Amino acid sequence: MIEIRHAQERGQASFGWLKSQHTFSFGNYHDPKQMGFSALRVINDDHVTPGAGFAPHGHRDMEILTYVLQGQIAHRDSEGNIAHLPAGEFQLMSAGSGITHSEYNASDSDPLHFLQIWILPDVYGQPPSYQQKDFGQKPGLTLVVSPDGEADSLVIKQKMKLYQVLLDAGETLNIDTDSGRRYYLHLIEDSLAVNGLNLTGLTSEEMTLQPGDGARLSEVSQLTLKASNEPVRALLFDLP
Repeated sequence: MIEIRHAQERGQASFGWLKSQHTFSFGNYHDPKQMGFSALRVINDDHVTPGAGFAPHGHRDMEILTYVLQGQIAHRDSEGNIAHLPAGEFQLMSAGSGITHSEYNASDSDPLHFLQIWILPDVYGQPPSYQQKDFGQKPGLTLVVSPDGEADSLVIKQKMKLYQVLLDAGETLNIDTDSGRRYYLHLIEDSLAVNGLNLTGLTSEEMTLQPGDGARLSEVSQLTLKASNEPVRALLFDLP
């Protein structure tokens, strides 16, 4: 099964310094049909004006993943981590038993654009931790997050994986999937045709994603992604 979540259907928030689009219920946006997907709880598409940002605030028992698309984040937290996160890098903060952090646009002149992603952990009350890494621009699938740090990926407290997907114009990628797991595909750049092979070997109707669109995938044994006439960037979540 493939179910599309169109970008224009997402929740909206605007506070002057921040404009955000919420794939799932978050803050003042509540839709009982959009409370997450498997362990994936939040995908917020955030735009922050120069010099502005999120003042210190607390979290606990949540895996918080940040992916910078444009600009640079200045990060500071109660564990003593002080870092800058430039475009292209991933940050994973395990809130665990509790952490306070702030996230600001590090520039006084350039805008900041990033994705904030929350994953529900499968263990609770653990010591908080911080990880950060640039996984480069290798075409195809690049493992970014895993529960065991496979292929030097960031380690998350959940039985899930996250892949960076980069395709050249017109390129097709076939991915063998586990029909017993669920997958979520979030498109960041350009358009992408998605086709899934189900349990009976029948190919589902091809669907095309536009930037900001997402696709829930379940009972799919193979996934085919085809880029249009421009390079594609996306994230693929492999979920329990």
